[in-house]
Amino acid sequence: MTQIDPTTGGAVRPITALLVANRGEIARRIIRTCRTLGVTAVAVHAPGEENAAHVREADAAVALPVPEGRGPVDAYLDPDALVEAARTAGADAIHPGYGFLSENAGFARAVIEAGLTWVGPSAEAVEQMGSKTLAKKVARDAGVPVADALDPADVRAEHLPVLVKAVSGGGGRGMRVVRDLAELPAEADAARTEAASAFGDPTVFCEPYVERGRHVEVQVLADLHGTVWAVGERDCSVQRRHQKVLEEAPAPGLPEETRLRLHRAARDLAAAIGYTGAGTAEFLVPVTDEGLGEPVFLEMNTRLQVEHPVTECVTGLDLVEWQLRVAEGETLPPEGPPAPRGHAIEARLYAEDPRVDWRPRTGTLHAFEVPAADTSFAPLTDPGVRLDHGVEAGDEVGVDFDPMLAKVIAVGRDRRDALRRLSAALAGARLHGVGTNRDLLVRSLRRPDLVGAQTVPEGLHTGFLTGDRLTALARPLADPEAERLSALAASLAEVEAARAAVTVPIGVPAGWRNVPSAPHTRGHTTSDDREITSAFRSVRGAHLPEQEGVRVLSAGADLVVLEVHGVRRAFEIHRVPGAGPGATGAVYVESSLGSVPLVPVDPLPAPESKVDPGALPAPMPGTVTAVDVEVGRRVVQGEILLRMEAMKMEHRVTAPAAGTVRELPVAAGERVGSGAPLAVLDYDTDTAPDTDSATDPATPVSEQGTNQ
Repeated sequence: MTQIDPTTGGAVRPITALLVANRGEIARRIIRTCRTLGVTAVAVHAPGEENAAHVREADAAVALPVPEGRGPVDAYLDPDALVEAARTAGADAIHPGYGFLSENAGFARAVIEAGLTWVGPSAEAVEQMGSKTLAKKVARDAGVPVADALDPADVRAEHLPVLVKAVSGGGGRGMRVVRDLAELPAEADAARTEAASAFGDPTVFCEPYVERGRHVEVQVLADLHGTVWAVGERDCSVQRRHQKVLEEAPAPGLPEETRLRLHRAARDLAAAIGYTGAGTAEFLVPVTDEGLGEPVFLEMNTRLQVEHPVTECVTGLDLVEWQLRVAEGETLPPEGPPAPRGHAIEARLYAEDPRVDWRPRTGTLHAFEVPAADTSFAPLTDPGVRLDHGVEAGDEVGVDFDPMLAKVIAVGRDRRDALRRLSAALAGARLHGVGTNRDLLVRSLRRPDLVGAQTVPEGLHTGFLTGDRLTALARPLADPEAERLSALAASLAEVEAARAAVTVPIGVPAGWRNVPSAPHTRGHTTSDDREITSAFRSVRGAHLPEQEGVRVLSAGADLVVLEVHGVRRAFEIHRVPGAGPGATGAVYVESSLGSVPLVPVDPLPAPESKVDPGALPAPMPGTVTAVDVEVGRRVVQGEILLRMEAMKMEHRVTAPAAGTVRELPVAAGERVGSGAPLAVLDYDTDTAPDTDSATDPATPVSEQGTNQ
């Protein structure tokens, strides 16, 4: 039966070939559903991504041009190039994924005007919800409770604290919390600059900032015939710098009256703008000493959300499949959406360094494995683990796209079951070569105030990952004893690997030394630069550790088994080579005590070259977006010298101490490599910084999290 589009009166064509206007994890997710439905999947890619996973998995792929002087991200931001790619590959529909142009009304119009099917809401709906201030007006007119929007010039002391937000875009960019009225003009200007760079729109506004709130969103699915579903809700309260970290469905401890009110508000808003396809209405529910307050509308995302898998896992719906079916004109079943069953929790795994203010990490991903994963990119309704990932072992994690590596989703009979499964899956993952936030995730999932009872977890609010709690949760998962044992295992494996690599004369026992009274000693540094020295003796081929209560049961180049106070422990050893000549590389030790990254200490290190004490090197490759000072200017400690962008994050490079700007070897728009000099200062003699602060000047202030 041919479906009819009531908005045009014309026949809706079935989708036979779909161009995915995205990359990474979300592109792979959409391609998986295309494969299930028998739809030809067409990928696009920027230069250098010819062998990316999403390209390999698609049925066809088209290279996108990069505008002169721009970076790979810009390849995905040209509507005309994407439409032309669809024509070239013979695609009859385009799915935007999330991020990039997914909420760009101009792109939606370009797709439709080209005679292609747009898998998303109408351009008019995108426009109305694309501006946060206009969206608030539409929501208020639809009877949805809304937080006030203030012009920064109208903010008074009684309004504080406020959150400065970009009118366009999302994902935390262009957002600043202001608690001091004197700081508002500078923060608003910084937000405008960032918003203009990220979204092409410098307009910002302010709204009341809720220190402790529940971020609850409702998944909407609407067809072309006027039916609107509220497909359950998700809690996304655990955030860092306004970027979601943990998401779960259903929202735990939500009173039924509040739940129904949010579902009704989301349906009313979608109906008011004639919404079609999948979308999400986001709300903030204040947390008070008396319980949960009255919810207010924040914004509507007119696309698929990053966290959509948790809704799929508790309902059994394939939301990407329903996006395609709705775009073809199919009617949603009249009985309504399935009721949620069980509980699902998603963790976002990022490449970032908690030791250096969560700076994104780059490099080669030597190992990427989540052994507990049961499936990838598809709804999982039985208890288990789902993995949606944009990277594979051997991939390079660069600076052009955001640092999210994967989403790990656990499904449980109830919330406790899901939490336990997810924490175990993450703890058992093998992630080598690039630092991640894995330890933060595991510690958070096991923290009693987040686990809570089956009713309302005490720690589930937007302030969970702040202050001292964030510092504690960011500590390495392995304790000092686990680190010492892992370092011993790595040392034993190193000796065994060296022995296996040489020919031992007949009659000479393994581990022979010309000074038998002296023990073997090996040094390793931990992820926070502490040094651990391991000592053991080798007697007639047996290794005898000097750690009390530790006995070596077996030792090989890749596996060491120790007995620790009567308990058998196995340690797997994985070596990652160094990046340059003479580099020692790293060793990853996996055991039931946790994953421990170590760097061998070179007993004969090469002499280091002298570095100008006033030089401020780039902490990573990136692009200089603004230079805030000039040569000869006097600066004070903490003053912003310049700004750079890397992995969708803005970094402010500040003066470690007071002094005078001697050199500025970079300019706005220039791409720089890691370690490249950004500025050189002559410090005042009485305020010269120590070495560490002088070589670590960059502070990340915001992140995108959706343009992978």
